[in-house]
Amino acid sequence: MSEMKDDKRFANTLARGLHVLRAFGPNDDGLGNLEISERTGLPRSTVSRLTFTLCALGYLTHGHHHDKYRLGPAALALGNIAGASFGFVETAGPIMQKLADATKTLTGVAIQDDGKMLIVKTWRPRNSTTTWLNVGYRMPMLQSSTGAAFLGALSRSELTKLTAGMAKEEQAEFAEARDQAQSGLLGDGYAFVRGEQRFNATINAIAAPYRPSEFGEPVTFLSGARTVDLTDELITTSVGPALVTAVQELLHITGRRFPILSED
Repeated sequence: MSEMKDDKRFANTLARGLHVLRAFGPNDDGLGNLEISERTGLPRSTVSRLTFTLCALGYLTHGHHHDKYRLGPAALALGNIAGASFGFVETAGPIMQKLADATKTLTGVAIQDDGKMLIVKTWRPRNSTTTWLNVGYRMPMLQSSTGAAFLGALSRSELTKLTAGMAKEEQAEFAEARDQAQSGLLGDGYAFVRGEQRFNATINAIAAPYRPSEFGEPVTFLSGARTVDLTDELITTSVGPALVTAVQELLHITGRRFPILSED
């Protein structure tokens, strides 16, 4: 996004306000101006003005003067409206719930958000008391199977747009990751970041891309669980093929195609 900041059409104040909203995570019990400043890199004085405005508009809320900020009803309404507008998620629901129950894994949808992968919907195995990742959880692009599946489905022009503004070394790293991920997707149908390469050693996960008609870029469907429950062998022999079958079923229902080697 940094390459757009010099464009006269780019509204920096709006971008900063949205950056403040993105600072909130699913496990936060409210954030103060100092915490928001530390997470966003924005000056505390700027954050104070933005949180005041966002509160006035209903996107943030707080109980009294010294209370921490929380996402407000306007943010909730906007999220619900956005979620309802993406029909593929509703269509995928029964398919992904069946996959979660059959594999005893968390199944979810993740989107690219500010260079990271953001979980926006999950399906949990029925009758399971295990703690899982929640909606709003963010994962790094280069150290997660979800990120690999997203990168592998990008065309070269889409990759160029994503990495614009990065240093050349980082651009090269993303290009290499994209090529490796695409090779894995073409061979197996899913992306799998293994072992020490993944960002969280306690979680094993795989992901497959899907390109909805409502989006200008791919999303990814993931299956994951604790490494003690989801071994590499289980992924290769069972969960991986099951995820591929589920995504293929969704592709068939929605009339989409597997989003690899998309046209530039």
